[in-house]
Amino acid sequence: TDTDTARISSEALHQLYYDPNIENKNLAQKWLMQAQVSPQAWQFCWVLLRPEKVPEIQYFGASALHTKISRYWGDIPAEQYDTLKTQLFSQIARFASGSKIVLTRLCVALASLALNMMPEVWPGAVSEMVHMFQEEGGEVDGRARCLALLELLTVLPEEFQTSRLPQYRNIRAWCRRCIPIFVIKAKSVLLFSIRALLEQVEHWQSFLALVNMIMFCTGIPGHYPVNIYSRKSTKNACYQRDDIMSFEAEKQAVYLQVYRPVYFQLVDVLLHKAQFPTDEEYASWSSDEKEQFRIYRVDISDTLMYVYEMLGAELLSNLYDKLGRLLTNTEQTTTWQHTEALLYGFQSIAETIDVNYSDVIPGLIGLIPRININNIQLADTVMFTIGALAEWLADHPVMLSSVLPLVLQALGNPDLSVSSVSTLKKICRECKYDLPPYATNIVAVSQEVLIKQIHKTSQCMWLMQALGFLLSALPVEEILRNLHSLITPYIQQLEKLSEETPNPSNKLAIIHILGLLSNLFTTLDITKQEEESGENAPPIKSAPPQTGPNPVVVVLQQVFALIQTVLSKWLNDSQVVEAVCAIFEKSVKTLLHDFAPMVSQLSEMLGQMYSTIPQASALDLTRQMVHIFASETNHFPPIKALFELVTSVTLTIFQQGPRDHPDIVDSFMQLQAQVCFWFLISFTLGFSLLFRLLSLKFPEAPTVKSTCFFFTELIPHCADIPPVGQVVQEDGKLLLLAVLEAIGGQSSRSLMDQFAEVLFCLNKHCFALLTVWLKEALRSPGFPSSRVSDDQKDTFSQQVLRERVNKRRVKDIVKEFTLVCRGLHGTEYAADY
Repeated sequence: TDTDTARISSEALHQLYYDPNIENKNLAQKWLMQAQVSPQAWQFCWVLLRPEKVPEIQYFGASALHTKISRYWGDIPAEQYDTLKTQLFSQIARFASGSKIVLTRLCVALASLALNMMPEVWPGAVSEMVHMFQEEGGEVDGRARCLALLELLTVLPEEFQTSRLPQYRNIRAWCRRCIPIFVIKAKSVLLFSIRALLEQVEHWQSFLALVNMIMFCTGIPGHYPVNIYSRKSTKNACYQRDDIMSFEAEKQAVYLQVYRPVYFQLVDVLLHKAQFPTDEEYASWSSDEKEQFRIYRVDISDTLMYVYEMLGAELLSNLYDKLGRLLTNTEQTTTWQHTEALLYGFQSIAETIDVNYSDVIPGLIGLIPRININNIQLADTVMFTIGALAEWLADHPVMLSSVLPLVLQALGNPDLSVSSVSTLKKICRECKYDLPPYATNIVAVSQEVLIKQIHKTSQCMWLMQALGFLLSALPVEEILRNLHSLITPYIQQLEKLSEETPNPSNKLAIIHILGLLSNLFTTLDITKQEEESGENAPPIKSAPPQTGPNPVVVVLQQVFALIQTVLSKWLNDSQVVEAVCAIFEKSVKTLLHDFAPMVSQLSEMLGQMYSTIPQASALDLTRQMVHIFASETNHFPPIKALFELVTSVTLTIFQQGPRDHPDIVDSFMQLQAQVCFWFLISFTLGFSLLFRLLSLKFPEAPTVKSTCFFFTELIPHCADIPPVGQVVQEDGKLLLLAVLEAIGGQSSRSLMDQFAEVLFCLNKHCFALLTVWLKEALRSPGFPSSRVSDDQKDTFSQQVLRERVNKRRVKDIVKEFTLVCRGLHGTEYAADY
């Protein structure tokens, strides 16, 4: 009987899952496979689905049902189709609140049934499925019904792809007739793409009904990733937007009108899902769950940006109205989560979209002080929202007084470190010419939190950058006065540290202080001049013309001796040296020619540093100095002396073996490549290119790239600068051999473009010499690779020599040849190259 078969099946499943004997397991599996395809399976599968059975047994019953429907459809009499359909709907409704794995298998079985009955027997299968699960009543709640329908709509296209339906030859036509395209991706909230859906006007009503249902499902209670495990639905608005915007203007207007309510509904759903859980629940989350939720909110933020492109200013008005009602309605109790989510919506849009012309932003700025900030997450979002509106505040400086006190108050809270400091930095950068009335207070609060060490190192650096922006707009006298009060405590601390014996603790303190000064000088710039934003536009606001020495130079001159003292004890520590060089390098980049008073003494100090212990950071600073001041007559002697000294010292390093100093080689080659070549004429090139060729064979890609860049800058001057021409003529063949070795397999394939550029330069500027060098070099057996024949080398040589204009073609030739040299030509590795 069916009951007996079901009982034996249960016993066999228990044996399969729990019997330790492998032979018994194999026997059980064989019996179950036979039972699954037997005629009795039509009856006993329903017995196995009974509520008292365990999920493993229920799953087997559902799988047996799917097997019979998908593989033995012909066994079912036509008069039993409706009965089978009704039974499946009933079982799915029951398992909608039960085992997920059983529900999925039952949905697959119903999908297979629908595919076998469409289009002749069940032409409206999809519409009926949607209707069945939309109906109220019964014991299944709305949430479970929606989840069951989403599962069914998910497996339907998957079953369609895997089923064998020989009676339907024209698959595409069949799809268009029976399954509206929107069903194929129904589980994603708005991923209804392939433009076809938009053109199927007859399906819009069904589509909108399905969208409303899916919106309801998406908005059910729960938080990602704790209660909800997919975040795909937040990203799909962009696809639909692209489809709509791809139509001509008239159709766009029609489609936007249809979709507008959907997008507003989507905004409500997204902001609902962006809400934080209760404080108690959030505290119970793991750090990984909190990070996943943060990423989920970023996805929502991106989606809101796309939605804004569809709804425009209407969206901001919608958000503003909701926030206004929330904050002004004293009779309605609200949670901080609701307020935070609406602010997050504003922040998401303002961070990426120009809201300067929005008429609701003044009202938003007015509402922010009314928010009862009693939670860290809410306070963070308030800060980030203000920061996102920094550009707007620059155009409406009268509103600064409404929000600046909130930002300064937040600076004292370590939990708001990132949001408050980054917001202040944005305000100081965008609104600096409107901040002088607030400067004293900003400096005082910032100085207090710095002294109390409230913030971590990175936020301290941001805060100093903010102060640099702020001070840039003040008169020189006020800048100097503020600088004195701001940095004097640190100078005093540095003096004390410089007297101590070096140890790991005071090293960190020294680097921290030097970093603060470096970041302050990065943004403190009084040299900005008025610029025109357009031909007839008013000038951009700027500081009044400044007179006297640059404040940064004044400070650097005052602390120069102290920095030298620090260096005398820490010269062998690359991190301290790097921190010292960073102060001057960032100052030079910011001040440019205003740094001139420091050139002589800094050049002397750099020379002493590099002569004692060569370090890459000193070369990088030298490169900046040479780049800016080498062409100025007054500063030429110290710059020339510095350049000659670092060149001589580096030559010694090469002679001793540069392999242990790839960073120095990299920085040195960048220095050599960027100097003015007329500057090289001022002294004899009393060294051979030979030592530089060694750096072409380094495994470090940056070093090789810098070296290749140097040669591509040097070779073009072989005709107009005689010393360069002489060196290239004497050592050019060695350069070519190094390049060919690299192409032959000695260097990474990722560097072939750089070597091709060197080859192209030689061909363009030293054609006669290259012709001879190539012939001599490639004559050697097995060079540059034993895998290439003489004919292949001849072809390569001819191809290269033929291309003196098309650099892209030379790169292709080199890539092709290096594949042959490496034995990779024609392989799968070459396909992606």
